[in-house]
Amino acid sequence: MRAVVATRFGGPEVLEEREVERPAAGPGELLVRVVAASANPIDAKFRAAGESMGLEAPVVLGADVSGVVEEVGAGVEEFSPGDEVYYTPEIFGPGANGAYAEYHVVDADIAAPKPPSLSHEEAAAVPLAGGTAYEALVRRLAVGVGETVLIHGGAGGVGSFAVQIARACGARVIATAGPENQKTLEELGADVALDYTRDDVTGAVLEDTGGAGADAVFDTVGGETVARSIEATAPFGRMATILGAQGDLTAMYMKNQALYGVLLTRERERLEEMTILIERGQMRPLVDEVLDLGEVARAHQRLDSGHGRGKIVLRVARQA
Repeated sequence: MRAVVATRFGGPEVLEEREVERPAAGPGELLVRVVAASANPIDAKFRAAGESMGLEAPVVLGADVSGVVEEVGAGVEEFSPGDEVYYTPEIFGPGANGAYAEYHVVDADIAAPKPPSLSHEEAAAVPLAGGTAYEALVRRLAVGVGETVLIHGGAGGVGSFAVQIARACGARVIATAGPENQKTLEELGADVALDYTRDDVTGAVLEDTGGAGADAVFDTVGGETVARSIEATAPFGRMATILGAQGDLTAMYMKNQALYGVLLTRERERLEEMTILIERGQMRPLVDEVLDLGEVARAHQRLDSGHGRGKIVLRVARQA
């Protein structure tokens, strides 16, 4: 089968299209014909330094799949050949990653039926980024109706979902992005769009909340973003980050604030819950570009730049 392999660890040039052995479904597993995958920052991190994260080259990367069940393993009763599914594979351990290929084997327990209203290209943009945003906003931060949420990086892959999910929770959304993505924030539903290169984010949040501060903050940017958000967060407020927190966090305890680190676990239930939002029209993937699988190096160049809008999707098969 056709696959894109990281022949060693380094820059985008290490990604090479090869013929590799097609896998087979074992007990409790599905063999999925991949129609579309997507490119995620974690893919670029593994490509650049996978050996430090327990990977061995050559390796097939990729952490989002939308496709069609080809075979079901022993004991699988909830899926049949021909079913359309979407999921994010495990990223560590044997059989991890692997979405940059024509076929992929996955534990049936972490796959879910593809949202009917989405194409495979759209569905492939959802599981990892959408699931991370959902985990942070719904399960960790437990955003409620009438609360104010500050989202750093609201036009990116994870952030674009976060803005929509926060709105679906009934929150007022303040989101940051660069000057080129202010319109995108508004289209996603942000109540207040801030240009982080020019605006005083803390001052704007305090002004919008009458000095109270945001009830919840979600950081998709990293660095000292969490530390800089303490002042903009209300006493007993909650913060979550997907990239770790740097800087002096001492002031958090003076305000009785909580901080959550978010690393996505794999499960079907979360995908099914997101499908409800998708089918209600409350959550849609922001797909910036669709490339052929053979152009994955170009996608990784975009990821390495650190700038982007929404998700880059990789078309693996021409038709379902």
